Amino acid sequence: MLTEDGKHLYVSYDEYHNLIEKLALKIHLSGWQFDTILCLARGGIRPGDILSRIFDVPLAIMSTSSYRAESGTVQGYLDIARYITTPKGDIAGRVLLVDDLADTGHTLKAVVDMLKTNYAPISELRIAVIWTKGVSAFHPDYSVEFLPTNPWIHQPFEPYDSMRPAALMEKWKV
Repeated sequence: MLTEDGKHLYVSYDEYHNLIEKLALKIHLSGWQFDTILCLARGGIRPGDILSRIFDVPLAIMSTSSYRAESGTVQGYLDIARYITTPKGDIAGRVLLVDDLADTGHTLKAVVDMLKTNYAPISELRIAVIWTKGVSAFHPDYSVEFLPTNPWIHQPFEPYDSMRPAALMEKWKV
């Protein structure tokens, strides 16, 4: 649900999963066949996992991080992992890069540039996200929702960003 001022988008688990299914349909209807899904951790892990199951292709993971301060709401220096975790040797062929959103687009652009420079066995690379913000300098191949007002997206698992074991102990009376 988008707030009236357009500054916040609140997404339930059901809405989140429905959006991933719509993303899967967009990819499928494009007719493009791919060999591997490469998801960007952390935001792309959930959509990447679901898409990997739907398309029955291996899931590779690359860790990136730029949102660290204030429970992940302030963007900082971009870290990109030096290695990709994949179950089938080196990543190669046609690869679908998956993340949750194209915010500023800086992370996606940096990752795409790094993959093109360092992973010659990738013959074709396409990018899929759930949301693309209006301010994004990067335009993915597949996206479900365009957000011209650039809201902060409150994803359903966000409470875990600030939850610690002590809070779980209190919740579950352990």
